[in-house]
Amino acid sequence: MAIFGLSVMVSHHDWAFAVFTVVSLVVIDATYLGGRRWIPAKYLIPGTIFLAIFVLYPVAYTVYNSLTNYGTGNNLSKSQAIELIQRNSIGASSNAVKYKLQVLAKGSPTGELAFLLTDAQGNVLLGTKQGTTPVAAGQIVKQGIRSTIEGYTALNLGQATSRQTEIQAFKVPSPAGEISNDSLTSAFAKTQGITYDAASNTMTDTATKTVYHEQDGSFVSDSGQRLLPGWRAFIGTRNYGRLQLTGTFLRVFLWTLVFAIGSVLLTFALGLFLAIVFSSERMKGKRWYRLAMVIPYALPSFMTALVWRGMFNQTFGVLNRYLGTSIPWLNQPNWARASILLVNLWLGFPYMFLVCTGALQGIPSDLKEAAVVDGATGFTAFRRITFPLLLIAVAPLLIASFAFNFNNFNIVYLLTEGRPAVQGSDAGSTDILISYMYKIAFGGGRGADYGLASALGVIIFLIVAAISAFSFRYTKMFEEVR
Repeated sequence: MAIFGLSVMVSHHDWAFAVFTVVSLVVIDATYLGGRRWIPAKYLIPGTIFLAIFVLYPVAYTVYNSLTNYGTGNNLSKSQAIELIQRNSIGASSNAVKYKLQVLAKGSPTGELAFLLTDAQGNVLLGTKQGTTPVAAGQIVKQGIRSTIEGYTALNLGQATSRQTEIQAFKVPSPAGEISNDSLTSAFAKTQGITYDAASNTMTDTATKTVYHEQDGSFVSDSGQRLLPGWRAFIGTRNYGRLQLTGTFLRVFLWTLVFAIGSVLLTFALGLFLAIVFSSERMKGKRWYRLAMVIPYALPSFMTALVWRGMFNQTFGVLNRYLGTSIPWLNQPNWARASILLVNLWLGFPYMFLVCTGALQGIPSDLKEAAVVDGATGFTAFRRITFPLLLIAVAPLLIASFAFNFNNFNIVYLLTEGRPAVQGSDAGSTDILISYMYKIAFGGGRGADYGLASALGVIIFLIVAAISAFSFRYTKMFEEVR
């Protein structure tokens, strides 16, 4: 497998992957063919390699992309972009040489194609794949109403139409430029409008003499005109500068914090309340109640979100019909935000219910009984004993839940797709950072901007990591667990 993979990598010039594959192969062979002293490495090496492939490489690649202009119009290599610009510039200029055309075929009508070309001065040329050859007047042979030369058949309209695809693809090289047909009776010489000079690393428009210089992965003229396509180029931290801490980014960031914190607090409060209720010894049939509480958690979130989206429909939704109202659940910014929090509460409270139920069962009943003996009321015993002990087990999960909701793409995109829209902004009223990043990368009206999206992804990672680290340190859960 490694040898086959290496052959593919070498053929595509993916040298970094090839080197990594060779090093990994040598390390694996040395480890598993070694003696007893390599036993610990036999367990560590596979995990380390998979860590590098599935964790470190995506992170490093995202950081690298954030420092480039990668996106629509800048997704090729420089050599590919230069080749494509020159190829796209080939066409008929205003002073292009035009010809009258008779399509010929060598021998029979199905033979090799050729062009019989007559310019404005009456000069006749035979055009083949090899080039053009002058034809004397005495060489021209009449074939009915059409002209040809000896050894060639003039194609009539039906024969030429049946080979139209071949005729359109047929090109004749000539000093005046590449000759191709304009119709079945006319042709013209194409010329290359833009040329590349490797010595000066510039491109020049042959008609206007405009010179284009390299700038940030594109060729740009002095007047600011840019040639497309460009290529992926290193631009430093410019993408991070575009994410200014004002306007759209700040609005989306604040709503993301409200959404993540609100989702955690609401789901935890409801889950804890239900866990306490169904932990009571006086509750009958609590096994069935607990089972019912888990149903929203068992259903696929994408299906549940779409069902809620239908229920929130302002005109036909079951909620407005049942309440006899016309609330714009998903069409007004504040109502849309409240709707997202409500649906996320429905989806998230069963998880908190299960976690809190397990944590409550792990708290010794002796502590509660001792608190009652000491005169503590039910609420005081819960606040001073039960809740602190509960947080020892639950606080890390709350932090993990915050990180999950900070990047909860599904609920936002499936329920509102970030709408209602905000005029003059790519991000809607309910977009969180992760859905905003998605729109920048794939859904923006200005095309894909993977470099800017990658910069936003790095910022999201740093924000979540910083908040999580602060939360762990503040709650001191690691020390408590030890």
